[in-house]
Amino acid sequence: MKTFLEEILLDVRAELDATKAKRPLTEIRRMAVDAPTIRPLAAALADEFCLIAEIKERSPSVGPMRPENVREAASAYEESPVVAGISVLTNHIHFGMDIERLSAIRRTNSKPILRKDFIVEEYQVREARAFGADAILLMANVLDAARLSGFYDLARELGMEALFEVHTEEEISALPQDARVVGINSRKFKAKSGFVGRQGASKTDFSLDYSAFELAEKLPAGTLRVAESGLSPQHVIQVRERFHSALVGTSLLRDARGIRASLEEFEEVIRSGGLKPQLSTRNFQPSTLNDAQT
Repeated sequence: MKTFLEEILLDVRAELDATKAKRPLTEIRRMAVDAPTIRPLAAALADEFCLIAEIKERSPSVGPMRPENVREAASAYEESPVVAGISVLTNHIHFGMDIERLSAIRRTNSKPILRKDFIVEEYQVREARAFGADAILLMANVLDAARLSGFYDLARELGMEALFEVHTEEEISALPQDARVVGINSRKFKAKSGFVGRQGASKTDFSLDYSAFELAEKLPAGTLRVAESGLSPQHVIQVRERFHSALVGTSLLRDARGIRASLEEFEEVIRSGGLKPQLSTRNFQPSTLNDAQT
C-alpha cells in the first residue's frame, strides 16, 4: 500500500514529464535570463514575527478553498502588514495551481514569492526562477541529503533562497549545514493509513501532529524557523515564541467571513504579542475555527 506522499509523487512525475515536453530545459534557461530581480525571502522574515501566506485552489486534506477568498488572496496579502512573503502552490493535480499562476501573482505583488511544490528535479528549480519565484520549497521527506544540497546550491546560483521543510529529527540531520530558512511541518505525509480527512471528508485533519513543532529546539542557532500546517490565530500565539514566522493557507482561504477578516484576526494576534506559553505537545490542539489546516 502506497503512502499518500508516494501517490502524490507519482502524479508529480507525470505532470513534470508533460511540462518538459511542452517547455524544454533550453527554453527555461532562456527565460531565466530575463527573470525579474530577486526579492530576498530570508531578509523579509528576519525582523519581526510574520506570516508567509499561501494561495491554492484546493487541498488534498479538505478539498476546495472558497473561490472568492482565492480570488482576493493576492491583493489581500499585498496589503497586509504581517504578510512578509507569499507561498504559491504550483501543483495542478492536487492543488489546482500551476507555475503560470505564480508568474501572474509575482507581477502584481511586491513581496517575495515562494514556489511551493514537490521539487524532485533540477528542471523545477530552474523553472521556478524562469517564472519569477524568489524562493523554492525543498522537502527533506522527498529528497536525500545529496539532492537537498545540490538543489540548494543551484537555487542560490540562480539568486533564490530555499525554505527547507522537515518533519523529524532525522530529516533535520540531512539538511545542508548552511541552511538558512527551515520550516517544521506538522503534517504526516507518510502515514501508511493514507491521508485521513482528505477531500473534506472530516472536519478534523488527523494527519496533523503538533508535537512536531518541538523540533524547533533541534535547529541550529541562527536558523530562521517557520511553523507550517494547521495554524489558526490561536496557534500563532503558541508558536511565535520559538518561530520567526508561520506559513498559513487553508485557515485564510476557507474562512467564511472572507480572507481580509481572517487576516485581520492574525494581524491582531501578531501585533498584540499575546501570551507566550512554553512549547509542549499539549498546547497544540487542532482548532475548530475555520478547519484551520494548511
